[in-house]
Amino acid sequence: MTALDFLSQAYRLDLRIDSKLEQINSLNELATKCTATISDMPRSPNQSISSMADTVAKIVDLQIEIDHDIHQLIDIKRRIVASIKAVDNKEFQTLLELRFLCGCTWEEIAIKMGFSIQHTYRMRDRALKKIVVNESGE
Repeated sequence: MTALDFLSQAYRLDLRIDSKLEQINSLNELATKCTATISDMPRSPNQSISSMADTVAKIVDLQIEIDHDIHQLIDIKRRIVASIKAVDNKEFQTLLELRFLCGCTWEEIAIKMGFSIQHTYRMRDRALKKIVVNESGE
């Protein structure tokens, strides 16, 4: 795994969590629209008891997945923070934190740090070479 792949893990996992939260919101909206249908016709025993119950079960499953992903995100961020702190240059640390922990664009980082975009990219390349990838989680 390259340093860039290692550092980008948190961003990708954060996107997955956001996607699942959107799914939960969508399912919650669907659950509030569910209504019971009353009929004197016998039901098949294989048929689901209620679409509301199915929706609630899906919401609970997604929430469990999100909890797992959040724990994983915290662990990944802890490893990323340790790798960034191990870099001996404070400007490199700031640049890496702004990008990979705060999610700033390279243009935003250049403005915040008072550098040209070209200098920011040069710093990025040098900073990434200083990152030690710790995949083991230790």
